[in-house]
Amino acid sequence: MITPTALAQQNLLVLLAVLPFLSALLLISVSGRAAGILAGITMLAGIALSAGLGGPVMSGEVLRASLDWVPSAGLSLSLRMDGFAWMFATLVSAIGLLVVVYAQVYMAGKDRLPRFFALLMAFTGAMQGILLSGNLLMLVVFWELTSVVSFLLIGFWHQGQAARDGARTALLITAMGGLCLLLAMLMLGHVVGSHDLDVVLAAGPQVREHPMYGAILALFLLGAFTKSAQVPFHFWLPGAMSAPTPVSAFLHSATMVKAGVFLLIRFSPVLGGTEAWFLAVTGIGMVTFLTGGVIALFRHDLKGLLAYSTISHLGLITALAGIGSQGAILAAIFHICNHAVFKASLFMTAGIIDHQTGTRDLRKLGGLARVMPFTATLAIIASAAMAGVPLLNGFLSKEMFLAEAVAWHNGSWLDDSLPYLAVVASAFSAAYAIRFIASVFFGPLPDPLRGRVSEAPVLLRLPVSLLAAACLAVGILPAPVIGPVINRAARAVLGPDLPYYDIAIWHGVNAALMLSLVSLGVGTLIYAMTRTRIPLGPEGPPLLHRLRGQRVFDRLMLKGAWVLPRRVLGRLATERLQPQLRLLVAVALFLAVAAIGARFPWAPPARVTDFSPAFALMWLIGGACAVGAAWQAKYHRFAALAMLGGAGLVTCLTFAWLSAPDLAVTQLLVEVVTTVLLLLGLRWLPQRRAGLPEDNLASARRRRMRDLVMAVAGGSGIALVAHSVMTRPLVPNVGDWFLANAYYEGGGTNVVNVILVDFRAFDTFGEIAVLAIVGLTVYSLLRRFRPAPESVDQPNQQQATSQQALDDYLMVPSVIMLWMFPVLIMVAAYFFFRGHDLPGGGFAAGVTMAIAFLLQYLATNVRWVEARLTILPIRWMGIGLLIAVGTGMGSWIFGYPFLSAHARYVSIPLIGNVPAATALLFDLGVFALVVGATVLMLIAIAHQSLRAARLREQDDAAPATKEIR
Repeated sequence: MITPTALAQQNLLVLLAVLPFLSALLLISVSGRAAGILAGITMLAGIALSAGLGGPVMSGEVLRASLDWVPSAGLSLSLRMDGFAWMFATLVSAIGLLVVVYAQVYMAGKDRLPRFFALLMAFTGAMQGILLSGNLLMLVVFWELTSVVSFLLIGFWHQGQAARDGARTALLITAMGGLCLLLAMLMLGHVVGSHDLDVVLAAGPQVREHPMYGAILALFLLGAFTKSAQVPFHFWLPGAMSAPTPVSAFLHSATMVKAGVFLLIRFSPVLGGTEAWFLAVTGIGMVTFLTGGVIALFRHDLKGLLAYSTISHLGLITALAGIGSQGAILAAIFHICNHAVFKASLFMTAGIIDHQTGTRDLRKLGGLARVMPFTATLAIIASAAMAGVPLLNGFLSKEMFLAEAVAWHNGSWLDDSLPYLAVVASAFSAAYAIRFIASVFFGPLPDPLRGRVSEAPVLLRLPVSLLAAACLAVGILPAPVIGPVINRAARAVLGPDLPYYDIAIWHGVNAALMLSLVSLGVGTLIYAMTRTRIPLGPEGPPLLHRLRGQRVFDRLMLKGAWVLPRRVLGRLATERLQPQLRLLVAVALFLAVAAIGARFPWAPPARVTDFSPAFALMWLIGGACAVGAAWQAKYHRFAALAMLGGAGLVTCLTFAWLSAPDLAVTQLLVEVVTTVLLLLGLRWLPQRRAGLPEDNLASARRRRMRDLVMAVAGGSGIALVAHSVMTRPLVPNVGDWFLANAYYEGGGTNVVNVILVDFRAFDTFGEIAVLAIVGLTVYSLLRRFRPAPESVDQPNQQQATSQQALDDYLMVPSVIMLWMFPVLIMVAAYFFFRGHDLPGGGFAAGVTMAIAFLLQYLATNVRWVEARLTILPIRWMGIGLLIAVGTGMGSWIFGYPFLSAHARYVSIPLIGNVPAATALLFDLGVFALVVGATVLMLIAIAHQSLRAARLREQDDAAPATKEIR
């Protein structure tokens, strides 16, 4: 029995994971400064929720909350919070709050602020999902979600080519790494026998001894390295600097790039402790630490320098995760916090400098300490922390790193070289930190900046001030400020038996202290030797500045995604549609014949129905319509469409004949809508004229004969298989279960509808989502569609008729169609409310409602309808999806899986007991989305008439203009 306290903790945990996504949805409809206020409240609420969960977490508890998703498959939406996840989640919310405050001023006056903050909240939710996931597959979903949302954030100012390129590169690199991570997690779950994180974390020996360990490790590291910008995947991070500065401060200090090192530390007890882990993770980490530091020193762009410094420090954390000792893991966790604090403040400082001066080029800056003394002080504190100066937070974690580098681990060549590599890389960290401060704040003030640069607004400096104060507080009083949090996070990773580590500013004169001082001295010397040469040189280190990872990646993408496929296509395929379809059908026929001929039991039919002449005649008519449609499709589209409608009507009658009224109703309604939409679409296609000489060539006749043979073979095969299946003995199947349980489990007697909105509701949800995508795609394509010049003019029949006759054309049918609008609305309501027990349902009702709108357009014209009716189909679609999702999520409140339905009788005064089911709400979402998607496509086609009318008016006005001239 769960206690009230435990239930409250679970609810807080779920709210912490869901709140950012709810805020993102609300922010879409908020405007102005209110968007930033709502985003700030969300971040503040996240901090409050983390604080509410801090008590039990800091006492050693692991909080869990689980929602069954597919219990039969063992899938659940599980959340898990231990000390490590709590520390990281609190860090994300705290940095996020400061970034929101900063963005309120930095982004003031910019367009699309609600969208910016909505994306920022969505990214926060995705990051919290990674931290709190208790299931491997759920973790991968949130992992890929961070890649998608970061793509939108990096490309937020998509007007610039650099933003688009940076966003695309980041998405490609991190998404490909995410696919590798997915494979690793699937294999890991297979080895362990569960995707539950607790089970996997306890199965370290089992995983390391398994033959698949090497493959799992390689795929896992590819996923982690791409996300955390490790060499050779580091080049996407500098390209992401085209994002707004608040995005850089958030994504590249505490969130996205830290996801990879979070994963390395989290899974180090499972995959670590082997020579392969040490060589791969520590080796790549040290190479990245050194490479990032060297390149950062030679970058002229302020954010570029900070980007490569981020890469360098991520390499440091990765190397510590690869070492894997108790001290190394604790140092890695500590440096995650320290780096997030000083790097966020430095990115914000870079944004302030850009905001106040209009440039980020170090060669055009200098002397800003005179005009921006407060900002200079904050930047010096953060840069000194980045360099590892004593009495600041960066010094403590760097000293712990150097202590681990000096310690003996396995005696390998990499282990022996760690102290030297660590000192050299740390020296470059000090050098680029000194260059940052010296180039920006000291020296003479450039002439273009004199008299026009002043101190930044207070709100712009406030987040930087708080972060600089945190650097000092942790650096001076580490034990009381952050010691318990770091130790609890380390115990969550390594186990509760880990001894408490006293984080202090003084551990005596030891090797780590001496190496730290040496690295500071060497770094100062490196800067002194290069400070006059670097500004005169190219963007990058000497000899290596031409080797750009971004350039190599772009060339590989060009070769692999364009040049090579085009060559293969030219050799093995064709761009013509008919040969492709012919090959596809031929392969399908071959495989079908091979499969059926080898395995299908060609026994005499055991169940034969009585022959019905009426049914046979009906199908002869349907077959004749189908053949006629195919025969007339090229030159007589209208006749072909009419005969195609006849074939569809025969199919509808067949469903009714075979006692499938639901299918018959749906087929009839869909047939009406598709026929009308096709007719409207055919109006704008260029004319096809018979009698072309090419049609009489021998090659054309051979092609038609070949297509005829394939069509007959395919149709005959399908007919033969269908007849064979339908005439065989009936056997028990899943349909019997649906028939027996539709009423007792789903509360309805219409089995088809109960299956759609209850038993298989998740499938239906996916289908309506696809319908929404199709509707939006058709609308987008038709917005850019321009009819052929020969289709712009009125049809020949209308040109030969007077305008008065056109206005009076079909007057009586038009009036009847207008009168049918309220009637069809009632029919739609009738279908909707009876659908759970009788033929009908949300889909049929939605199509009927769409037909009601369709008739209004047919009876009058676009302008007449839209002057009287405000339809807004996209909102219908959005509301339908929200209702469907909300209905599914509502079952979570009562502890049931997503889209679990409940049915009961409700007593209504004067009426009595009425059957009611929550599936009706889901069906309402289906109804709204079907109406929206269908009407959206109708409007897209109908608006072609307005475009054609404008073109005709322009053509008519052109001769008159010439006459006036």
